Amino acid sequence: METIFLTQLMGAVYGLLAVLFGAFGAHALKKKLTPELLHSFETGVKYQMYHAIVLLVLGFNLSFDRPLDSAIANCFIFGTLLFSFSIYALCWSAAKGEKMRFLGPVTPIGGLLLVIGWALLLYSFIGSLL
Repeated sequence: METIFLTQLMGAVYGLLAVLFGAFGAHALKKKLTPELLHSFETGVKYQMYHAIVLLVLGFNLSFDRPLDSAIANCFIFGTLLFSFSIYALCWSAAKGEKMRFLGPVTPIGGLLLVIGWALLLYSFIGSLL
């Protein structure tokens, strides 16, 4: 699958799911999650939406003729998946009393990928100035 298409596709999928999960959290989970867990869930939704928008912008603006462009997109795609979706699973499992602790380390790995994606994007911009 071509990276530009994957970037646009995942941006759209993540955006769609962020809206659905946001509504689900605000209505269905409001009574099932503690305020702390609901806040965590909302953080996952926000980060997912932010990165959905970034993926769409990148998908329509990067040429993807350099490996760096693909690395940026992949960091955002996989970082969002690991970060946000591990938060959803942790919150949902905690609400059911079956906390999946093995997912705890997955969230920071996703966050690290997001940070790397932003750092690579910054490097790309600085590199184009030189």
